[in-house]
Amino acid sequence: MTRVAAIDCGTNSIRLLVADVHPETGELVDLDRRMTIVRLGQGVDRTGRLAPEALERTFAACREYAQIIKEHGAERLRFVATSASRDAENRDDFVRGVLDILGVEPEVITGDQEAEFSFTGATRELTGREDLATPYLVVDIGGGSTEFVVGEEHVRAARSVDVGCVRMTERHLVRDGVVGDPPTEEQIAATRADIEAALDLAERTVPLSEARTLVGLAGSVTTVSAIAQELPAYDSARIHHSRISHDRVREITEWLLRSTHAERAAIPSMHPGRVDVIGAGALVLLAIMERIGAEEVVVSEHDILDGIAFKVAEEAESGAGGH
Repeated sequence: MTRVAAIDCGTNSIRLLVADVHPETGELVDLDRRMTIVRLGQGVDRTGRLAPEALERTFAACREYAQIIKEHGAERLRFVATSASRDAENRDDFVRGVLDILGVEPEVITGDQEAEFSFTGATRELTGREDLATPYLVVDIGGGSTEFVVGEEHVRAARSVDVGCVRMTERHLVRDGVVGDPPTEEQIAATRADIEAALDLAERTVPLSEARTLVGLAGSVTTVSAIAQELPAYDSARIHHSRISHDRVREITEWLLRSTHAERAAIPSMHPGRVDVIGAGALVLLAIMERIGAEEVVVSEHDILDGIAFKVAEEAESGAGGH
């Protein structure tokens, strides 16, 4: 088996997957999958720069991941960085730090590349299922951006737009430096208007209305699933490929936007790093469902990280690239 490592560094979190690639089926067999909230994108929307403390949090996670990769003896590593580091003026500081710690340069990928990886990771296991019609619309709701991808076995159209749970929270739901507890109706309306404008933009490139199955990725969507199922703790196995109705997503979103910080923090499946941004993330998901008339969302724990790992494995097989 080929043993690979993939790191996905987004606006809100950095994630690691170490996996073996099954030589016959090509499927990934997880050895270690973990996520750390680092808020790399803290303040980027306002300042255009990565904050020193955000960089240090990210580098600390990289040092931890470097040790795990070494312990597992992964043969190849690919580090992909998305929205926040794509936009920042001082992204060279980020690139140098990652190179020093992990020995590879982070690839600051475009929104279209991000979408391609997400689609591959999310749909590879779904292909051929008779209960899920194609084309799929894969939506990856990140911290700084949301990727929209329509396709069957392969991507037909993709678009990345600058609405994500952290960006929307910082832009609209903060009063005097504190996240609204709860936000006002005016703040929610402003957030919704921004999301709708982004959906208009996405629709210029991606035929959203043609989608027959909506597949939702990333922490905002998986957290909504955990809440919908009333899980006593975050449980990846029960969240992966769960199906949440539009009505349930609406109920949860409305509750999150009416709740206080303490009420959200008390949800047993809630990651502490998502408490302040989950309301905006859920609102993005709800707006997408309403725009395309989706009766449900299929939730996937497999996403851009898996897509990166598949690509690393393919390159290993062909003898191309890698570390």
